[in-house]
Amino acid sequence: MRISHITPNGEQAYPHEIPQFGLGVFLMSSNGECKNSVLNALKAGYTHIDTARAYNNEHEVGEAIKQSGVSRESVFITTKLRRGHATGYEETIEHCKKSLELLDMDYIDLYLVHAPPENPEHREPVWKAMEYCLEQGWVKSIGVSNYGPKHLADMKQYASYMPSVNQVEFNPWLQRPALKQATEESGAKIMAYSPLARGHKVDDPELVAIAEKIGCTPAQVAIKFCYDEGCITIPKSSNPQRIIENIESLNVDISSHYDDIKALECNYVSGWDPTTEP
Repeated sequence: MRISHITPNGEQAYPHEIPQFGLGVFLMSSNGECKNSVLNALKAGYTHIDTARAYNNEHEVGEAIKQSGVSRESVFITTKLRRGHATGYEETIEHCKKSLELLDMDYIDLYLVHAPPENPEHREPVWKAMEYCLEQGWVKSIGVSNYGPKHLADMKQYASYMPSVNQVEFNPWLQRPALKQATEESGAKIMAYSPLARGHKVDDPELVAIAEKIGCTPAQVAIKFCYDEGCITIPKSSNPQRIIENIESLNVDISSHYDDIKALECNYVSGWDPTTEP
């Protein structure tokens, strides 16, 4: 999948190819858990790893890439500027450099603002610094996470490059049509985290029934739905069997029950949701 940034005159800048499927490493902070998960994922054929400074495991992602023997160019790395660090221009630049240092890499493929800076006055200088990191080549593309339609609309007043991605919670129970539309109109792709609603809905009887009819696991139905909706999809797992099961969801055909899956929508937010903040 190709991502890029829309400029004020409507042109596309800094295009970059992103694998539409990847491994999320949220809540993998016990020693070695993230590293082993990344090694297992790379072995299973994953080419995209999504981490963040807030996860405290960027260093293990970097170690795993080196230990795996795969080339840096063959793996897409997403990481994020911690919300508490998104307080100004200089701070953002310093934290980008720190992530590069922790990953022990020359560049980051996609660098995201983890959530709208809590102080609205910080949002413009933080984004200007993100653009600077892009122009320096330290990052190949920039984006946001947990931004709502209003946050994206506000960015149009100050962005030289609009985000290439907006990473938000998205799954069959939280399909966010208005946010999806606002994201796509800003030139960005939706990146779906928590495709399984943090595991809260994996035993949903309706989902289980659909999975039985299709002949796959309930988790595979939910993951493939996000993927088929055009989202970059990053299920999180540190279980080796689950890591394989998740990537095998890409081979599942859910088209015969698509309307049934769409009907699971119930605006269920499983985690935090800064998209609705002022």
